[in-house]
Amino acid sequence: MEPERPLPPLPAMVILSGLMLILIVVLALIAQPFVPALVWSLTLAVMFAPVERQLRTRTGSPALAASVTLLLAAVLVVIPVILVVSALLDEIIAGAQTYGALLSPDALRRGWPEAAAFLARFDPWFDLAQLRQFISAQIGLLSGRVVQESATGLVTLLLTFYFLFYLLRDKAKALAALQRLVPLDAGEFHELVGKTSQTVFASVYATAAVAALQGLLGGLMFWVLDLPAPIFWGVVMGLLAIVPFLGAFVVWVPAAIGLALAGEWGSALVLTVWGTLVVGLIDNIVYPILVGKRLSLHPMVSFIAIIGGLVLFGAHGIVLGPLVVALAQALLHIWRVRIAPAPA
Repeated sequence: MEPERPLPPLPAMVILSGLMLILIVVLALIAQPFVPALVWSLTLAVMFAPVERQLRTRTGSPALAASVTLLLAAVLVVIPVILVVSALLDEIIAGAQTYGALLSPDALRRGWPEAAAFLARFDPWFDLAQLRQFISAQIGLLSGRVVQESATGLVTLLLTFYFLFYLLRDKAKALAALQRLVPLDAGEFHELVGKTSQTVFASVYATAAVAALQGLLGGLMFWVLDLPAPIFWGVVMGLLAIVPFLGAFVVWVPAAIGLALAGEWGSALVLTVWGTLVVGLIDNIVYPILVGKRLSLHPMVSFIAIIGGLVLFGAHGIVLGPLVVALAQALLHIWRVRIAPAPA
């Protein structure tokens, strides 16, 4: 019986490459549910790396340094998240009850007879009772969706800190393993890692700065309009501004609706215009400028990276969008250096 001959090198490499491609696709599908937690754990690992490095130098224990850093990150991140989510849920529940009662025909006739008479004119064309039921139902659905998203966010938060511990403790091993996988020499690899850290820092710095500015502007308008607890709601708006697809409007929109229902149309209009044009749009102007300045990118490129990242990747695209652009810029620089002719 003849011994089996191995495949020629070229077909063998084609088959091996095809299998590797299939495995990479399957691995990407397996990892996809964990992408948000991985992105935020990587972000926190970069932000708290100096703290962990100092603790590791003083204690001599990677596990202890990672544990203390994890505890510090949890205190600085989890407590504000719990406070914001709690305040948001309380407001949504209270708002659903309040606005549901206010939208009833009897309440409208008692509290705002002119508004009730005005709306009565549309009865021949619209079923206002059904419209009121629809609005109340939508408020209830929004409440349920926020509760559901809060539960999903809690799971993501727990996974984030689970991954963060290992990213902090085994950072050197992870970087060494990654360096063996990429076709870069030590200098090029360190340039790429440095660009990644710089991008994460720039994204977090710009996000925090813009959120603080939005909270300040929102709280200031609450104070001008003599709305209750302007400092508290300014802080809440600032913290909500950090969360993509939520933002400060979650606070000021119900406040504007409440002012309108109370008959304070001027204040409601001022708050709506201020919230939409100033608080709502300032992040689209300031954020790309801050990120672009720290990464030496044009504001237009930064804007496309941020908005495109949010559209493509979801909430974590606020980090991934600029990161992809920055890594592409770093790899392009490495490529240009490699193909540059050697000096004579």
